[in-house]
Amino acid sequence: MTLEEKNDQRGAGPEHGHELDAFLGKAFEEKPLWADLWESVRDVFFPVKLPPLQLTSTPIPVPDRMAVKPNPWAIGISTTVNLTILLIVLFFVGKKVIETVKQQGLNVNIDISDYNAPKSDTKAGGGGGGGDRSPIVANKGKLPEKVPDPITPPTPVTIEHPKLPEPAAINVQKDIQLPDNNMPMIGLHNSPNVTMASAGTGNGAGMGSGSGGGLGSGYGNGYGPGYGGNTGGGLERVGGRVSGPVPIFQPEAEFSDEARRAKYQGICVVQLIVDAQGNPQNVHVIRTLGMGLDEKAMDAVRRYKFKPAMKDGKTPVPVMITVEVDFHLY
Repeated sequence: MTLEEKNDQRGAGPEHGHELDAFLGKAFEEKPLWADLWESVRDVFFPVKLPPLQLTSTPIPVPDRMAVKPNPWAIGISTTVNLTILLIVLFFVGKKVIETVKQQGLNVNIDISDYNAPKSDTKAGGGGGGGDRSPIVANKGKLPEKVPDPITPPTPVTIEHPKLPEPAAINVQKDIQLPDNNMPMIGLHNSPNVTMASAGTGNGAGMGSGSGGGLGSGYGNGYGPGYGGNTGGGLERVGGRVSGPVPIFQPEAEFSDEARRAKYQGICVVQLIVDAQGNPQNVHVIRTLGMGLDEKAMDAVRRYKFKPAMKDGKTPVPVMITVEVDFHLY
């Protein structure tokens, strides 16, 4: 084929000139506007059914790089190391917290056995008290002398030229060490009253809130809580090693004339101390009836006689008890 034939063939027909037309900016095929619109409407309402798609390629198996078989040894070692670190941290942190909030405790052994005073004919374990029924507590001061049978009870006021030239004293063993101070007057060493002289709220001479001519809150001519003189202890409590006192003589209380006329009756509760000899001491009413029945009840209880309370079944001890005195006319 000659060159001219080739050129004629290259330029002949519109189907062979698309490349040149595209290069020159001309459209491949020119269609009217109504034809494009009709094709768009047809594709929407009457789409052309295409033949089913046929896959001609086959999948290639690819190994899963994340599908790794777990190693139990690795899991066990990792878990053990993590738990060990956590326990160590919790141990030291918890120990520090406990040391921070831990209160300072008493690290000495406390002896709760019976108090064993120095040997003497008069066993320690009692006490004493007194007062002049003053509304002011006893004044602060030093303790008086300790003698077996005191004559002059403690007093906060110094009497000039007394009829009995005996110094104030209390019935406490001399070989017992008592707390004391260097105050110039006689009184209670732990009293808050330091402004004025007062014998205290008790009665029966002496100083304190008790009675009996001693010093303190007890009953007797000794010092401190307790009964019967000396010092070192208070009353025993019924129960456990201490058996209760047993009444062996209980005279009936009489009616007062006022209560009999009014036909008044009821129960009066009296509290008392039964000493080691079985005698009632410090008798007083804790639930009153009135109309003179309280006094009649105390008069009757003061005449009671008891078998004393026993400690361990062999040692008589003083205890505090309550007694109900029943007043009924019929």
